[in-house]
Amino acid sequence: MIHLLRVRGQSLSPRIEDGDFVLAVKLPIFFPIRVGDMIVFRKAPYGVLIKQVERLDEERRTFWVRGSHPESVDSRAFGAVQAGEIIGKVMAHFSKS
Repeated sequence: MIHLLRVRGQSLSPRIEDGDFVLAVKLPIFFPIRVGDMIVFRKAPYGVLIKQVERLDEERRTFWVRGSHPESVDSRAFGAVQAGEIIGKVMAHFSKS
């Protein structure tokens, strides 16, 4: 699955800014998620989020994520992201400017 998504918010600023676009791909066999990767996922009640993987547990298929913005809501608030919540791994970033 391939998704082109527009970023809303400052969670990963200054690397990715509000209004930028990312291409997210969910093909774990070809593009496994590793520490340092950016992922897009759904997390209730927050909706669709984009964060950077800080650590992972391959056996449990869980990922701890963090935003770079000081006010980012991330795994510190909602815990681990489950593999089933992931929309895709960010493969490309397109700046709005």
